[in-house]
Amino acid sequence: MRINAVDPGHTATDLNGHTGPQTVTEGADIIVRMALVDPNGPTGGFFGNSDPVPW
Repeated sequence: MRINAVDPGHTATDLNGHTGPQTVTEGADIIVRMALVDPNGPTGGFFGNSDPVPW
């Protein structure tokens, strides 16, 4: 089991009046990538859309 935290960033949604600079599809990218991580993938990390985010 892998446990990671993700931050999709400021995404244009109904919740924020569509003020985010990225689409829902772009925001979902990191969520999908981490959901599909293989058994040898990272664990215990915090990830943004492009890179790990330092704690």
